[in-house]
Amino acid sequence: MQSKLVKLIIVFLLVQVSLMAQSHKVYVLVHGAWHGGWCWQRVSEKLRADGNIVYTPTLSGLGEHNNQPHDSINLDTHITDIVNLLNMEDLHDVVLVGHSYAGVVITGVADRIPERISKLIYLDAVLAENGQSALSVQPPAVQADFKKGAVPYGMRSLPTLSAGFFGVSNPKDEQWVNERLTLQPYHTFAQPLVLKHPYGNHLPLIYIACTQPQLPSLRQFADRTRQSSQWKYYEMKTGHDAMITQPVELANLLVSLSR
Repeated sequence: MQSKLVKLIIVFLLVQVSLMAQSHKVYVLVHGAWHGGWCWQRVSEKLRADGNIVYTPTLSGLGEHNNQPHDSINLDTHITDIVNLLNMEDLHDVVLVGHSYAGVVITGVADRIPERISKLIYLDAVLAENGQSALSVQPPAVQADFKKGAVPYGMRSLPTLSAGFFGVSNPKDEQWVNERLTLQPYHTFAQPLVLKHPYGNHLPLIYIACTQPQLPSLRQFADRTRQSSQWKYYEMKTGHDAMITQPVELANLLVSLSR
């Protein structure tokens, strides 16, 4: 009798462990232009506290890698950064999140290694199709401003924008963000995306639009995904840098979308 009870307890515990393992996810959070892995600190803390595995890589030439020369860094470099991370860490069933410019990056990653990814989440992100770039999909006035801003840097870098532009209004947060923003390699914006498979490579597509305030240049992407049956569309009533302004709410939303 006792032997049967022990066996039942063991089976019960194994089932609970299995269920817990299934509920915990692997997240790779990819930052946008001028940012670095640092911007995800509050979100990753919440996700990890709930038992998830979280990676917040910094793309080449940005954040703590801003010592790297921008001449040789382009969109392919950033796509390869994330492909290498997933391969070297042997990650599978990854919930791949791309913020802003990184929407173009994660699209490129999914085109190369879809077998390691469970779904793609675009956080207020730029969407570029095959042959388009992060620059070419911007309104003409924005394209002109970016090109003009890159001239003093020899067309190698894009000057930083302020935290206020990204919707960060809390003075303490604004200072913290401004102290960490760095120049963006110009060719990451200028190089066209090359896709060998359909957009998203048959992975589930989710778009989260940040709407208060909404960046005018990103409204086109929110509208497109909201009206498409290929996308699941959500909104957060906060500014562009939701990971700074509403980190707990964002973490909770990511968990709910990962189930």
